[in-house]
Amino acid sequence: MRIDIITLLPELLESPFQHSIMKRAQQKGLLEVNRVQLRDYGLGKHKKVDDMQFGGGAGMVMMCEPLANCLDELMAKHNYDEVIFLTPDGVLYDQKQANELSLKNNIILICGHYKGIDERIRELYVTREISIGDYVLSGGELAAAILVDSIGRLLPGVLGDEQSALFDSFQDGILAPPVYTRPADFRGNKVPDILLSGHSANIEEWRYDRAVERTKERRPDLL
Repeated sequence: MRIDIITLLPELLESPFQHSIMKRAQQKGLLEVNRVQLRDYGLGKHKKVDDMQFGGGAGMVMMCEPLANCLDELMAKHNYDEVIFLTPDGVLYDQKQANELSLKNNIILICGHYKGIDERIRELYVTREISIGDYVLSGGELAAAILVDSIGRLLPGVLGDEQSALFDSFQDGILAPPVYTRPADFRGNKVPDILLSGHSANIEEWRYDRAVERTKERRPDLL
């Protein structure tokens, strides 16, 4: 999978992809993440990328031309399945979307800044608009990092145990059950006996029941 991230602050996206699972995914050749500096496509001597809003109002808007020129150049070289704009007024991101996007081949992520991007870019280029939550960030870079991580870990061969992702929270519409490891007795708090029984069917039933119970308590909206 190839993911190109259009950003004014590529340095914000250096660390998230240089460690742990995302690093291994790239080393294995399963994921390619490119940070594209939008200012390289800016206008004039000062590489201008933003301007004042028509109609007045506080805050600058990212201009059409730099974004269009950047997108046109990328799209002339590769066929993209999605051009995604990260914006607070997008569709709320969830595991279902992560699963769907992990089946794509090439994706562009547009990181907004200021008051956002000119509406015409959204109309002409963007195929999907995503929000990571009901709050506002300084820019789309952190949201882009979240998307890349949530998508990249689902690619076949990325995780050491490919079955692991199938049992994450939200994969089956409920939260994950509680998990335990050694020691079996920690300061008088013991691991449930069922998990030490070796009876796989009973253990899976217990895990499902605890997952449903936890979902009812913490996220009843999922049920």
